[in-house]
Amino acid sequence: MSRFLFVVPPLVGHINPAVGTAAALAGRGHAIAWAGAPGLLHRLAGPDAHVFPCAPDHPAPGQAARVAGRTAELRGPAAFQFLWESFLIPLADHMAPGIRAAIEEFRPDVVVADQQTVAGGLVAESLGLTWVTSATTSAELAEPLAGMPKVAAWLDGLLEALRGRIADGRGTADPRMSPHGVLAYTTRALLGPVELPEHVWLVGPSVSDRPASADFPWQWLEGAERTVLVSLGTANADASGPFLNAAAQALSGKPGLRAVVVDPAGCVTGAGENILVRPYVPQLPLLARVDAVVCHAGHNTVCEALWHGVPLVVAPIRDDQPIVAGQVTGAGAGVRLRFGRADARRIAEAVDTVLDETSGHRAAARSVGRSFRTAGGSAAAAGRLEALMAHCP
Repeated sequence: MSRFLFVVPPLVGHINPAVGTAAALAGRGHAIAWAGAPGLLHRLAGPDAHVFPCAPDHPAPGQAARVAGRTAELRGPAAFQFLWESFLIPLADHMAPGIRAAIEEFRPDVVVADQQTVAGGLVAESLGLTWVTSATTSAELAEPLAGMPKVAAWLDGLLEALRGRIADGRGTADPRMSPHGVLAYTTRALLGPVELPEHVWLVGPSVSDRPASADFPWQWLEGAERTVLVSLGTANADASGPFLNAAAQALSGKPGLRAVVVDPAGCVTGAGENILVRPYVPQLPLLARVDAVVCHAGHNTVCEALWHGVPLVVAPIRDDQPIVAGQVTGAGAGVRLRFGRADARRIAEAVDTVLDETSGHRAAARSVGRSFRTAGGSAAAAGRLEALMAHCP
């Protein structure tokens, strides 16, 4: 039996893939512990999860961006700078003492650190531990800063200063890409022809079963010829209003169609009778019952939709989303819209396109989904970690 410590940020889309991998390891007899936000981890990983508190819980789903402090207008390089300076680096400073304490008490054989909890990799390396990156988005695999050397140098400087503060300056590895191994929750079918080193393992999405929530009106879906899910994820409530209202307008009154619109901020008004507006939905079981998804190209939502063979309309807002949106369209599994220009007409046309069987988007989505299932997901990730342990001294 080995001991694995998962270090995760207080973000649902980053915790869920790790939950599947941790469950697969636990099922094989290994000991699992977590370092992160206790309330969120107990909700997602289970009430009996062994959690070392070292990150703040967000007050509610959908509040991540608000807590981070970004406004709807902040996108592109400015959003990237704000993300690191005002969220990820402060989060690392905050989590580092708790991560160190968790390692001292739990004594893991391997630390599995999410790509956005860079303190996990820095602290583990400084203590001479084997550590693996959990890459819950494929954006870093595409080297997004390769054409922006000044931005890359700026980020390197931030990370080196952080290394000095929380790891006594020890180590040289990029905390976003462990040299021991990178669990990449995607496949070539979505990622495309990106050159990767051998220690990047394309294991496919780690999708674990989640029960169909009893408080969702499942009977409302019955009798629809087509069903569409509209969601901008849990971290974009600040930017969601105009887009969600345009989507509700676009889909209202369409014959034979019903749509579920996820509206955590309560900003949708005037939706038609065929539109169900909810602050939160049980996304994974719902995806098994829909025919198309309209979303922001968040990696978690995209992978869960394609897992079910569902084509997408993607309207990326910021961060890794433009890269993921490019992967969706490159795979032929969806249509891309410009978020700021996505009015009701454009959204309606895009949804009609992906719902049209002759467009090829559904066939492409199913093809990507088959590649995900073949890759193995959480079982493959657990196997990679076990194989790594077999070669550790």
